[in-house]
Amino acid sequence: MKYFRLLFVAVIFLISVTTLILGGLYFYRRTEKKTLTQKERNHATGSFIKLSAGITHYQLSGPDTGQVVILIHAFTVPYYVWDSTYNYLAHHGFRVLRYDQYGCGYSDRPDSVYNKQLYFNQLSQLIKALNLATPVDLIGVAFGGMIATDFTVEYPNLVHKVVLMDPGYEHLMPDKPEFVAKYYETIHPNERAESQLDNFKHPKNYPNWITRYRIQMRYKGFINALVSTMYNYDYDGSESNTRLNAAHKPVLLIWSRDDKTVPYAFSDSIRSVLKTEFFPVDDAGQFACMEQPDIINPKLLDFLKKE
Repeated sequence: MKYFRLLFVAVIFLISVTTLILGGLYFYRRTEKKTLTQKERNHATGSFIKLSAGITHYQLSGPDTGQVVILIHAFTVPYYVWDSTYNYLAHHGFRVLRYDQYGCGYSDRPDSVYNKQLYFNQLSQLIKALNLATPVDLIGVAFGGMIATDFTVEYPNLVHKVVLMDPGYEHLMPDKPEFVAKYYETIHPNERAESQLDNFKHPKNYPNWITRYRIQMRYKGFINALVSTMYNYDYDGSESNTRLNAAHKPVLLIWSRDDKTVPYAFSDSIRSVLKTEFFPVDDAGQFACMEQPDIINPKLLDFLKKE
């Protein structure tokens, strides 16, 4: 009996020590210590609008009469990934909208399930609230390409042309429970931030990229949005692209040969089920829109202006 009592005490002690260590790591390493308020947003450029799930940060430029083009950013990387493309297309007469998805940049981080409908609602409500002329053209990179594909299938009357740049294809479910993934992300903030350089072939050309990315990580709800999307945005690349093909929209598929995140070989899988104009890009990672703007932007312009 005495032996079992000692064993019980030892187990409780180990559990207590482990809890203290894990809790200490969580509070020591977590970066989300601020609430995203209007005061914090005063540091940002662009505009803000209240939608059903929260405030969305956006920027809209170009002539009022121009064809509307909406730029959809990658997973967790705010709308600044489109700096070059946004300015170029607006300068060439398009009405260009870029926005931060919920959970990213200076948009709200609603305490919601981050599934397709949440992202669909944000985009469709933006189009309506900003009185944008439809059908619009969508350009999505990486995860943004997944949204562009699914949104077009769901709302075909709202979309004219689609551009997919190194779009996500495989949806690999994480191998751990969601709460464990949130804990892991919290105690490994450097891993998430530094991995963003993998999106470039020449990361040394972007010395401030990680610092810029870290800004959004200060605000509560970023990790919840990130992890919830990983677990709840269901995506089947073959099925989604097959359905997009059935919508009969003009599609331009752009893919960087040196993309380390979404391999170039997936372009063959997409083209096997989706009729598209295809444009491979050399000497660039996933964000060719930044690494090769002099090649990408004219191609986009040509496709968007084509009758």
